[in-house]
Amino acid sequence: MMQGAVVTLDRETVDRLSAGLQGDLITPDDAGYDDARTLYNAMIDKHPALIVRCAHAADVAAAVAFARQNQLDVAIRGGGHNGAGLAMVDDGLVIDLSPMKAIHVDPAARTVRVAGGCTWGEVDQATHAHGLAVPSGIISTTGVGGLTLGGGLGYLSRAYGLTIDNLLAVDVVLADGRLVTASEDENPDLFWAVRGGGGNFGVVTSFLFQAQPVGTVYGGPIIWPIDQTETILRWYLDFIADAPENISGWFGIHRVPTGSPLPAELHSAHGCVITWCYTGPMEAAEEVFRPIRALGTPVLDLAGPLPFPQLQSMFDQIYYPPGLQWYWKADFFNEVNDEAIALHLKFGSNLPSELCTMHLYPINGAVQRVGRTATAFSYRDVTFAQVIVGVDSDPANVDQVTQWARQYWAALHPHSAGGAYVNMMMEEGQDRVEAAYRDNYRRLVAVKNRYDPDNLFHINQNIKPDAPAG
Repeated sequence: MMQGAVVTLDRETVDRLSAGLQGDLITPDDAGYDDARTLYNAMIDKHPALIVRCAHAADVAAAVAFARQNQLDVAIRGGGHNGAGLAMVDDGLVIDLSPMKAIHVDPAARTVRVAGGCTWGEVDQATHAHGLAVPSGIISTTGVGGLTLGGGLGYLSRAYGLTIDNLLAVDVVLADGRLVTASEDENPDLFWAVRGGGGNFGVVTSFLFQAQPVGTVYGGPIIWPIDQTETILRWYLDFIADAPENISGWFGIHRVPTGSPLPAELHSAHGCVITWCYTGPMEAAEEVFRPIRALGTPVLDLAGPLPFPQLQSMFDQIYYPPGLQWYWKADFFNEVNDEAIALHLKFGSNLPSELCTMHLYPINGAVQRVGRTATAFSYRDVTFAQVIVGVDSDPANVDQVTQWARQYWAALHPHSAGGAYVNMMMEEGQDRVEAAYRDNYRRLVAVKNRYDPDNLFHINQNIKPDAPAG
């Protein structure tokens, strides 16, 4: 079909699909339609023709077959967190995995099998009961599928690698409707591609992860006044480059939201923050953090011992509940040089709303022990993934926060490594997608040619198949 074309479906055809599902089929006439199409990013307002809320992999296969036969654009929804809104599509079919919630932990093997509709908070609760965790991100309401397939960068990356480095196998519904397993031993080319290549190759209905021994960590944010940002940032850049792998932390520039449970005297104030996660011996933690606490004059120190799921969910509601307006811009960096530091000070001191921010996530330690061609995720030789997000609760401020993010990014981009983490990108064009994968891109195209030659799965950071010969 011509991508983006509007297809008219008759009632009988839709009823046949519904009759074959164990899950629910939602149409624009149904009372739950608006709730079902609502995403984490309230800036996204798309109107699909059909939403299939899948109960199991057979529903996914039926939805894929229906979309293919009726020439419908297809979007895949797990947690619905994707900033660009790629979990939803106008006039097409949404394969909604969110009802698929099964989680099985094998504490002896330290593995966890996770259905495609789970969030990381749900996984964290299940694994934490056994003193385990799977490396993921920093917001617990994020879907397992989207974060994993793009790479998976977060608190445990320095110690245990990316999420994809802890992925053992996936079950995938392909464009032709087959359900296959991909691992190092089965369909290894597909397994290579889904580790960073996003949802380009099929619908992942189940993930098998290696879990790591993580229970109580020493973590949380320490905030300094904005006028101490340069001192703290320069110290952080030096520290994280050679720090033991059992300590990590992302650096950010924030304002404290008015109405948050944080001290009222800090509300709306600009500041810089490092949010820490230490997985080493708890009896050594206070000594490890002693020199950190001696830096500058912190205005708030919430770092301490806490269960890992509590750290993962710390910002879910205080800063970033569902329903805000989001605009993302991202890059990888080999270094944060003097010019870049000056730009962070310039833009970070003038955040246009209380929710706008910039984060630097370290990419070193265990992440760099995996080769840049071992998985589709290419940028293992850089130092940081950066994201700039314009965020506000009021749609009237979208233009203001979007322009701030774009200007900030444009000023910093010349100092970057040239590509970006796909989970932090908006819809930015084919050149940016190719830059995200560098030398791995052509290999990804070859896998796409084999598993999705007609590009059924194109509502994503799209890896386009080669045009058929002739």
